[in-house]
Amino acid sequence: MSQHYDMLVIGSGPGGKRAAIQAAKLGKSVAIIEKLSIIGGVTVHTGTIPSKTLREAVLYLTGWTQRGLYGHSYRLKQHLTIDDLMQRLEITIRNEVTVIEHQLARNGVVVVKGMASFLDANTLEVATLDGELEKFSADRIVIAVGTAPMRPASVPFDDETIIDSDGILKLKKIPKSLTIVGAGVIGVEYASIFSAMDVHVTLIDGRPNMLEFLDREIVDELAYGLRHRGVALRLGETVAEIKKTDGDIEVHLESGKIVRSNLVMYAAGRTGVTAGLKLENAGLAADNRGRIKVDKNYSTEVPHIYAVGDVIGFPSLASTSMEQGRVAACHALGRPIAAVPEHFPFGIYSIPEISMVGATEQELTAANIPYEVGIARFRETARGQILRLEEGLLKLLFGLKDRKLLGVHIIGEAGTELVHIGQATLALGGTLDYLVNTVFNYPTLSETYKIAALDAWNKMPAENGH
Repeated sequence: MSQHYDMLVIGSGPGGKRAAIQAAKLGKSVAIIEKLSIIGGVTVHTGTIPSKTLREAVLYLTGWTQRGLYGHSYRLKQHLTIDDLMQRLEITIRNEVTVIEHQLARNGVVVVKGMASFLDANTLEVATLDGELEKFSADRIVIAVGTAPMRPASVPFDDETIIDSDGILKLKKIPKSLTIVGAGVIGVEYASIFSAMDVHVTLIDGRPNMLEFLDREIVDELAYGLRHRGVALRLGETVAEIKKTDGDIEVHLESGKIVRSNLVMYAAGRTGVTAGLKLENAGLAADNRGRIKVDKNYSTEVPHIYAVGDVIGFPSLASTSMEQGRVAACHALGRPIAAVPEHFPFGIYSIPEISMVGATEQELTAANIPYEVGIARFRETARGQILRLEEGLLKLLFGLKDRKLLGVHIIGEAGTELVHIGQATLALGGTLDYLVNTVFNYPTLSETYKIAALDAWNKMPAENGH
């Protein structure tokens, strides 16, 4: 005998949670199936929340944000331990789980703990955490299972000295040296976090550039900052072998170089957690990276089954996953709403943080769209001087013909917050003139929008800009 719901959601991360709550708000019966004993998914337990909490703890305890005032030798705590970091992490995760549990309970969403697999396109079998097998059926199903770090057989993981990105949170002590394989978002974030703790970090990637979706100038600023802090960048280098020795771990590169360190983190790619779902029983299949194909409404090839979040691939952000969950639930229940907007922000929580929305210089050049650039450096603002910021810039791209804002690129303090001013301006078709003529609080970092707009205005052709 199976229990029937209007909607079943597999996975309680940002996408799954939002889909379930949206369906419940539309008056439907909903259950979320979560394989872990605690809800929240990767975002809460191994991904976004832990890495960003770790970053905040490191910035605070190392005195990083005050070094512009008191010098580079300034430390709030001289001998940082892993316990110092994990204490804050546990409190944050516990509180976040409580918030999610309350949201689901308040909206009448039933939570089932166990591993789900398809029996057919409308029925799931759940191996519950207490060893029972239960059946659940629904008119509509949302797959929001997320991703897990790729663990190639060629890498001798031991989860102590050779780890994946999830393993960072189980460390027993802070290493003296760290090698990170993979200079994507996760690799770059952890490289900057550990270098702020005076750990010697080597960052390796087979590609010649880091974070190729970002504006080149922003990446150059990041690379300069990382090198300034002693991070060794080994870009365009392929790993041939990772060896455990009596002392350190050796990473052998195909170029013949050998990088030695106490700890190696492999962070080169993630794969959808679809292997145990038995998708074939529902008439579905995942690609070689475990991802599920969807249309613009997040419906799969089986129309009443939807997929949202990291399991569908790009952009794999918690923010977009939430919106995908909401759009999918509304579409599934006959309440179609606008799709995820064209312009959404990216946030990278490196040190300093990076954020962007809209087009990059590379994209505009490739599309033959003429533009002008305006730049403001944080140290040029009164707020930047008060905070003694040594790095940070805001870069704005404006169309040369219509003066519209086309792209916003930020590296520096509060960049992931500041980007939303540009996002709103861009989404509403705002121009250079709006930013030049508006008034910002003083002293703030938001002022950089006016400074950058004036910088661009000064470069505009006379008949266009003056």
